[in-house]
Amino acid sequence: MAEELKQAVAENQPVQNQAVQEKQSKSYAGFVFGVINFILILLVMGAGFYLFQEMKDEQRQQSDEISKDDMRGIEASKQFNTFQTQLTTIQTQIATFSEEMAGKDNHFTKTLADFSQLHTEKLEATRKDLTDEIAQLKRQLGKTRGDWLIADAEYLLSVANQRLHLVGDVKTTRLALEAADQRLRESGDTAAFKVRKQLAKEIAGLRGVSLPDVVGVYAAIETLKDKVVKLAVLLPYAGKPLTESKQVHAHEQEQDADHGLLSSALQMLEGYVTVKHSDQPITKILTEEEVVFIREQLNIKLEMVKIALVQQNDTLYKSGISDARRWLNNNFTKNTSAKGFLTELDKLKAIEIRSQFPDISQSLKMLKDITKLRIEVDKAKSKPVDKVSTDKAIVAPAS
Repeated sequence: MAEELKQAVAENQPVQNQAVQEKQSKSYAGFVFGVINFILILLVMGAGFYLFQEMKDEQRQQSDEISKDDMRGIEASKQFNTFQTQLTTIQTQIATFSEEMAGKDNHFTKTLADFSQLHTEKLEATRKDLTDEIAQLKRQLGKTRGDWLIADAEYLLSVANQRLHLVGDVKTTRLALEAADQRLRESGDTAAFKVRKQLAKEIAGLRGVSLPDVVGVYAAIETLKDKVVKLAVLLPYAGKPLTESKQVHAHEQEQDADHGLLSSALQMLEGYVTVKHSDQPITKILTEEEVVFIREQLNIKLEMVKIALVQQNDTLYKSGISDARRWLNNNFTKNTSAKGFLTELDKLKAIEIRSQFPDISQSLKMLKDITKLRIEVDKAKSKPVDKVSTDKAIVAPAS
């Protein structure tokens, strides 16, 4: 068995060697093939990496170009937006300028229209004034001497009414009415007869008006102003003179010298002390300035009475006299001088400085309607003629 095995081994040994050799040759060939494959793989990987890098560089370049294009687009978009904003601003300015121009145009048009209307109105007013003046000139040129005399009489009546009611000048008013009556008489217009009749009534009414003696009243007020200095102020003050009652009392004390030492002392004090009897309580001692002020106030009130007299304002005149009376009663002693002063004030207050004037406006109204009076006179003249013609018409068929 052992030999068989040996023999078998001997027989199988070349076969194994050959197999080993074949295996070795295969493994070498595989190694070489693997190396080649590895080299090829490396080459392929290198080529792939190179291509990848090329593609990446190309992509990067494309990306950079795209980024540049995008930036250019963005810049272009920004510039476009800027241009669009500027264009909008310019359009807004153009619109504003157009509105301003339109407003100025409207204002100029309105001003021109107003000026044209004003010029037209002034032109029409001037034309109307010229037309009226021409018509008045024609009327004046066409007037007769009688028309001029009637116009003069109307002016005199207007002046008479103004002088009477505004100034109260009765004398001038009467002279103006008499002059107007003379103008109407000289005109020879029969329609003025009714006006002259009314004028006669008005002149007679003015002659019955009694006018106060303004100069005499003025002189009386001046006399009262001179007496203000002699009035005694009610309240005591330094340097005030003795009253009448006190002077009599002092004279009696001089005659009673037998009353002793006390009477002598009282007599010595009489030159320094003034005793005044008053029903009102004495609250203070006046200064000389206050006394002057009290007298000046009375003078001012009398001056106001004089002004009212000159203006012939009866209400203010009586009110001023009443005010002067109150001031006199409240601030001055009621002695003989004060009572005489009050009596004079009462006499002045009783004087009516402005009488009730008659109405002289009817003659002026009638003269302004002289045309109506002429129509009435013409109608009155035509009535007898119509009656005679009617009688003839009735008698004619009978004959």
